[in-house]
Amino acid sequence: MTELREITFVPVDLEALATLEGRIAVCVTADGKMSPGARRLNRLTKGALARATESERWEKMKDGDVLSLAYPTGLVAEAVDLVRLERRADAALARKAGAALARCAGKSLLTVLAESQRGAEEMALGLVLRGYGFEARKSEQPEPLGAAVFMCAKADEVASAAEPLLAVAEGVVFTRDLVNEPANVLNTEEFADRLLALTALGVEVEVLDEAQMQELGMGALLAVGQGSDNPSKLVIMRWNGGAEGTAPLALIGKGVVFDTGGISLKPSAGMETMTMDMGGAGVVAGVMRALARRKAKANVVGLVGIVENMPDSKAMRPGDVVTSMKGDTIEINNTDAEGRLVLCDVMWYAQQHIKPSAMIDLATLTGACIVALGHDNAAVYSNDDALCGQFLKAAADEQEGAWRMPMGQPYADLLKSPIADLKNSGGRPAGSITATEFLKRFVQADMPWIHLDIAGVAHVPRDLTLSPKGATGWGVLTLNRLIAEQYETE
Repeated sequence: MTELREITFVPVDLEALATLEGRIAVCVTADGKMSPGARRLNRLTKGALARATESERWEKMKDGDVLSLAYPTGLVAEAVDLVRLERRADAALARKAGAALARCAGKSLLTVLAESQRGAEEMALGLVLRGYGFEARKSEQPEPLGAAVFMCAKADEVASAAEPLLAVAEGVVFTRDLVNEPANVLNTEEFADRLLALTALGVEVEVLDEAQMQELGMGALLAVGQGSDNPSKLVIMRWNGGAEGTAPLALIGKGVVFDTGGISLKPSAGMETMTMDMGGAGVVAGVMRALARRKAKANVVGLVGIVENMPDSKAMRPGDVVTSMKGDTIEINNTDAEGRLVLCDVMWYAQQHIKPSAMIDLATLTGACIVALGHDNAAVYSNDDALCGQFLKAAADEQEGAWRMPMGQPYADLLKSPIADLKNSGGRPAGSITATEFLKRFVQADMPWIHLDIAGVAHVPRDLTLSPKGATGWGVLTLNRLIAEQYETE
């Protein structure tokens, strides 16, 4: 896994400031009000901090922004980073400030003079998440990240508050690594092996092969992968941290390690980004890692269908009819509408064999979702208002964009087939909604369920506040919060 910046929390030592190497960051309020540490740095630099906070540039900055003073007089440090932040900043601003520091610091050693700053642990989370870079496939070994040391008034308390946040950050980074990997590295077997490695953290992992899935009747999932030399897998990850006998939450992920579209071949332009088509499975994996790392007191099962969709003489064809594990027959009218074929069998398996209390699936399912919502919001669909409300609140609290979308019978009617129980695509109109209506057919009537189409947010073409362009790990923070607030036991 990509290296995370090492974070430590220590008591404030103002006498050490003059001799610290690397960079020093200090928080200053919008009106230039300085903490004791900032005043000490100001004296050492002969008033450089005060002059900076009286500048026109400082006036134009927003909360959470950083102004850097390079090679300041009176210090060994290579720079002082002035963080514009109120003493009682909320979590979102603290994370933004940490992310800004990550951009300034690069790989340098960093000391953050947080003193009595509320949310120092949130600043540390932002620093770790925005400091991420995927360099595993470069021939030159990357320069190691310097540590970050937070000087705090109550260092032990801040460290305790930061521990679960940094555990979740590890889950986000695990997801990003999986999504960023090229498909010739992260094939179906390698993906399954990386999930099997979670057993070292206490996750119970089971891998079903094609013969076992055939025995279960998973004809829809197996049809997707039959054109690939890489064998399809179903990986089941169990975290049993809650009360014994409590029905688990099921998280289900689409894991298409590469999607050519199959016989309904995608255009070549942009096809290289289809290495991210296992993003839903990547998020499920990241959540399971986060839960294990922070020893969550919840029962959660993650299930991911791992396949590759390739054109081949053995590949499924438009016009084929396949039979799902549920027993419904499906006319294939578009082999590029493959993710729902994977999910429907995994969802049915979860309900039959796991008996969850609720079910949430995630998938980079449709381009129509990106047309509707761009790269700022995931599409949220649900059959349960209470569960959906809890999820949307968690997403809002974590600043991860999510927007509830409509469903209904007129959309389901677009999936009627003259030769089978349903077809796998309703065409271009309302494509994300009709895909959801397909999945809804495989949800039992009494099962609370959310479907998340994350096609636009799993992998983005621009830098974001907490992540560089590429894989974002969207959803790990939100699902972790949902589980902490709704599914953990005392």
